[in-house]
Amino acid sequence: MASPMRKVSLRNLAAHKVRLALTVLSVVLGTAFVAGSFVFTDTLQKTFDGLFADAAKGVDVRVSGLEEGSSGVPLTDLPTLEAVDGVRAVVPAVDGPIVLLGADKKPLQSGGAPSIGLSYIPPEQALGEPDVMVAGAPPAAPGQIALNEGAARKAGLAVGDRTQVLVPTSGVIDVTVSGIYETPSDTGGFVGALFDGAQARELFTDGSHVDYIDVAGTGVSQSELRDRVAAALPDLKVDTGDQVREDVKAEVSSALSFMNYFLLAFGAIALLVGTFIIYNTFSMIVAQRLRELALLRAIGASRKQVGRSVVLEALIVGLIGSALGIAAGVGLAYGLRALLNGFDVGLPSGPLQLEPRTVIVALAVGVLVTVVSAYAPARRAAKVPPVAAMREEFSSTGDSLRVRTLVGAIAAVVGGVLLLVGSRGTGGGAATTVGLGAAALIVAVLLAAPALSRPVVGALGAVLAKPFGPVGRLARTNAVRNPRRTAATAFALTLGLMLVSVIGVFGASAKESVNSLVDTGVSADYILLGPDSMGVPLGAAAAAKEVPGVADAVALHGVSVKIDDEAQMGTALSGQLDGVLDYTLAEGSAELSGSNMLVSETTAAEKGWRLGSPVVLTDRDGEQVTTNVTGVYADSQLLGDWVVPESVYEQVTPAAVRAVWAVLIEAQPGADLATMRSDLAAATDKFLVVQVKDREEFKGSQGKQIDTLLAVLYGLLALAIVIAILGIINTLALSVVERRREIGMLRAVGMQRPQVRRTIYLESVLIAVFGAAVGVLLGLAFGWGFVSTLADEGLDVIAVPWGQVVAMLLGSAVVGVLAALWPAARAARTKPLEAIAGV
Repeated sequence: MASPMRKVSLRNLAAHKVRLALTVLSVVLGTAFVAGSFVFTDTLQKTFDGLFADAAKGVDVRVSGLEEGSSGVPLTDLPTLEAVDGVRAVVPAVDGPIVLLGADKKPLQSGGAPSIGLSYIPPEQALGEPDVMVAGAPPAAPGQIALNEGAARKAGLAVGDRTQVLVPTSGVIDVTVSGIYETPSDTGGFVGALFDGAQARELFTDGSHVDYIDVAGTGVSQSELRDRVAAALPDLKVDTGDQVREDVKAEVSSALSFMNYFLLAFGAIALLVGTFIIYNTFSMIVAQRLRELALLRAIGASRKQVGRSVVLEALIVGLIGSALGIAAGVGLAYGLRALLNGFDVGLPSGPLQLEPRTVIVALAVGVLVTVVSAYAPARRAAKVPPVAAMREEFSSTGDSLRVRTLVGAIAAVVGGVLLLVGSRGTGGGAATTVGLGAAALIVAVLLAAPALSRPVVGALGAVLAKPFGPVGRLARTNAVRNPRRTAATAFALTLGLMLVSVIGVFGASAKESVNSLVDTGVSADYILLGPDSMGVPLGAAAAAKEVPGVADAVALHGVSVKIDDEAQMGTALSGQLDGVLDYTLAEGSAELSGSNMLVSETTAAEKGWRLGSPVVLTDRDGEQVTTNVTGVYADSQLLGDWVVPESVYEQVTPAAVRAVWAVLIEAQPGADLATMRSDLAAATDKFLVVQVKDREEFKGSQGKQIDTLLAVLYGLLALAIVIAILGIINTLALSVVERRREIGMLRAVGMQRPQVRRTIYLESVLIAVFGAAVGVLLGLAFGWGFVSTLADEGLDVIAVPWGQVVAMLLGSAVVGVLAALWPAARAARTKPLEAIAGV
C-alpha cells in the first residue's frame, strides 16, 4: 500500500490547487521573516567586516592610552617610537567630529554614519593603501579639504567649491574642496573630510596628545615589534595590528548581535504566527477530507498509512513553501534595508548575502514546523472510525477542550501573580519575573482561547451583527460553532497587536516621563540643543550670554571620573542652578564655584558623605582633583548623583573630548521672550547646528526621537500583522471550501450572493475584533508590568495610548472586512446544485 498511498497523496495535492496554494502560502509566510533576518544581518556583518579590515590595514602595532577617554598618547613620544628598531612608519591618529555644509548652505545629515575630519596622510607615509584621488588634489594648505565620493555627491560639492565646516571645539572654518577621494565601500551617509596635517592637529587635538598612534614595521613580526614598543613606552597600552582588527570586529559583531537577536525575535514571532496558520490550515484540510480518509480506511489502508499520507503532503508543502520563503526572505531583507535607510540611519551599502546556513535553517524550520503542525490533525484523523467519519463532516471532542481550558485557567492565575509580583519591583530580576508572567499568560490565552471565544464572540455578535438581522445571526453562529478554528485564526492577530500595544505603552510612558521631567525640573525659558552625536558647540553658550534680555546661559556637561576606584558619571554646570533648573535643597548651599560639589540625598547616604566631606575625583589620566561637599539636594533625574562647577569639569576632562549636552537660557525679568528667541537664533546661527527651543518644543523633540525609534519597531511588527491578516484570509478561504455544501444549501433556499458575502464579512470581523481585543488587553497588561520595572531608569510615569487602542480595535474591524473580500467573493460564486451534489 505504500506506493499507492504516495500516489494518493500526490494526486490529492494536484487535484486541489487552491487549497495547495493557500497551504504553501502559510509556510512561505512563516519562513520568509526568519530567512530575511539572517540575510539582512549577514549583509551588514559582511560589509562592516570589510570596512574595518580596510580601516586598520597596514597597521602592525597600535599605541594608545591605558584608559579609554584619557588624554591619549603624548606627541612627545613620537621620536621615541620612530627610534624603535624595526619601525618603518609612524602615523598619529588625528580626527574628530565635524558638520559639513552642503552646496545649499545647510548642514549635511549623515544619519547614523560618522561625520569626521581627518588628517591627510601622504602616500609615502601611509601604513596601508593611500587615499586615491578621483578628482582634484589632496589638501596642501590650511583651509583646504578633500571629501569622500559619497559625501561630495550627497552635499552637491565639486572640486573648487567653497563651503564651511563646523568643528565643535573650534567653531566654523571656511574651506575649499581641493579634491575628492574614493573609499573601499560607499558607507551610507559617511562624511570624511581630509585636512592638511598641521590644521588637523590644531582642530582635533589639544596640541600635545592624540588618541593613538599606528605603527608599521619592517623585517620583524608584529608580536616582536609590539614587545619592543612596549619596552620603549611602558606606561602606554600596546597592541598588535591583528589584535586591533579583531577587537574592532568583535565590537561590530557585538553591536550587530543585538540587531540580530532583535530581528530574530521578530522572526520567531512571525514563525509562531505562521505555525498557527499552518496548524489551522492542516486541521481544516483534514476535517474536509475525513470522508476521503475514511474511505481509504474502509478499503484497507491502515491508520499509519493514512497518517503517513497526510504527513507526506505536509512534507511536500513544507519543502515548496520553505524554498519560496527563502526567496521572499531575500526580498524582505532588501525592503528592510530600504526602510531603515528611509529613516537615514547611515547603513553601509553592499550586496545581499545569502549564506548556506540561512538556506539550511529556513528549510529545516519550514519543513519541521509544517510536518509537526500536520502530524497532530493527521493522527486525530487516523483514529476516527471509518463509519463515523463517513457520517460526519467534522469531529471534535469536548473533553479535550475542557482539559485545555482548565490548564489555561491555571496558567492564567500563575501568570497574573507573576506579573503583579514583578511589577512591584525594579531592575533585571523584576523584569524577568514580569517576562515569565507574560509567557504564562500567553500560554493561558493559547489554551483557553477556544472556550473564551464562545462567550466573547457571542457577545460581540449580539452587538455588531444584530443590525444585520438573519445574516448577522448566521455569521455569529458560524464564528462560535467551531471555537478551535476561531481561536487559532484570531490568535495570529492577537500576537501582533499584543506586541504593538506593549510598544505603544513603552512609547507613551517614555514621552510622558520626559514631559513630567521637563515640567517639574526645567525652569529655563529656552534650551539650546545640537545633534546627538556632538551636542552644542562650545562657543554657543558664550554667544547666547551676549544676547539682550538673557540673564544667564548655563552649559550642561557630563562628567566621567573615578571615585574610590569606581567609574562614576556626574553633571557639571557653567553657572548656577537657580533660574534654569528646579531642585529641592535638603541642606547646605547650592552655589557652584571653586571646588564645590553638590550631591543627591541617596548618593550622600550610600557614600557616607556629609557637608564638608572631601571627595577626590580621578580623571582617566590618573590626575586627581579634590572637591568638597557643600550642598545636598533631593534626588533628581536631571541633576543625577552629583554636580560640580565647570572649572572642575575642565580639570578632569581632556580638551579634545569636552562636550556640551545642552545650554539652558534664563531670561531677565520683563524680557520680550519672542524677540529674545529671534536674537538667540541669530547669535547662534554661525554654529550651524544649534536649535533654540522652548520647554514645549524641547519635549516635542524628545518625543520625536522616541517616535522615530518606535516607527522602526512598528514597521517590523506590521509584517507580523500582515502575516496574521493573510492567515485570516487563508482560514476563511478554507472555511468556505469546508462549508461549500452548506453555502450551496443556503443559496438553494433563497440566500442572495450579497447576503453570502455579508455573512463572511461579519464572521471575519467578529474573529478579527475578538483577536484584537484579547491582544490589546494582554499588551496593555504586559506594557504596564515592564514599564513598572523601569522606574529607576527614568520611566516613572505609566501612560496608555488610548487613541492608539481605539484605532487598533476599529482597524481590526476594517482588517476583518478586507481579509474576507476574496473568501466572500468565492463563497458567493458557489453554485447551489453543484455544491449540494458535492461536485
